[in-house]
Amino acid sequence: MSLNSRVSELNTVGTIRTPKTAELVAMRLRSRIVHGVLTAGDVLPTEAQLMEEFGVSRPTLREAVRILETESLIGSRRGTRGGATIMTPNIGVAARYVGLLLQLQGTTVADVYEARTVSEPYCARLLAENHTDDDIVDLRKLIAELRELTAGDLTNSAAMYRWSALTTTFHQLITQRAGNNTLAAQSGVLQDIVRTHHEQTLAKGARMKDPEKYLNRACRSFEKLVALIDTGDAPGAQNHWTAHMQVAGRGLFRENAGDKTIVDLFD
Repeated sequence: MSLNSRVSELNTVGTIRTPKTAELVAMRLRSRIVHGVLTAGDVLPTEAQLMEEFGVSRPTLREAVRILETESLIGSRRGTRGGATIMTPNIGVAARYVGLLLQLQGTTVADVYEARTVSEPYCARLLAENHTDDDIVDLRKLIAELRELTAGDLTNSAAMYRWSALTTTFHQLITQRAGNNTLAAQSGVLQDIVRTHHEQTLAKGARMKDPEKYLNRACRSFEKLVALIDTGDAPGAQNHWTAHMQVAGRGLFRENAGDKTIVDLFD
């Protein structure tokens, strides 16, 4: 049965909204991406091939491709090997969509950070219960890079941007290695929103009064967390990281900086 026939059949069922043909085509292609039939870098078959396969018109097919483009699952590549190319989904896209939803509710950056202080410490707990030697090595490697950074010149913006990038990666490792995919995805979206806020704050020239003291204290906190994870102290890791994030939040949102609304970050 062609997709057009399937739509006609669905339209006979009550007043329930049925998907447009383009949405059904997008759903079929999306399923192939999710199941690994199509992977990042693959080029879609030609329009003629897809039109024949799905039994749809060119405008319908192009609308389906546009749907997947808005989801950052497909992009265009130029050149002799160009065409509609499969892409790896970007957590920043999800952050933007979630941000729009939160903005409709008047959500602030501080509100998002508060949610992180609930989910991320629990991820630290899970990591303490399920970590591998590689997890500990990777976390300590990041701390070593942060220590090296704090020993240098902290008065230039490049150093602070580097600090922001390294600490973001540290937080990401905690959530990504915890062993819960749902929490990892959720935390990734929240982290991206807060990271965007932090980078904008740095771009506006914000400076710490005593960066060396602050950053060294943060490194000691990171080291304590890794030690707790390494020894398998799950409650200790969760409690420590909750306290750490609460203190960090107070510093991050000085002078009502947390009152900034979500969508304002992406304008």
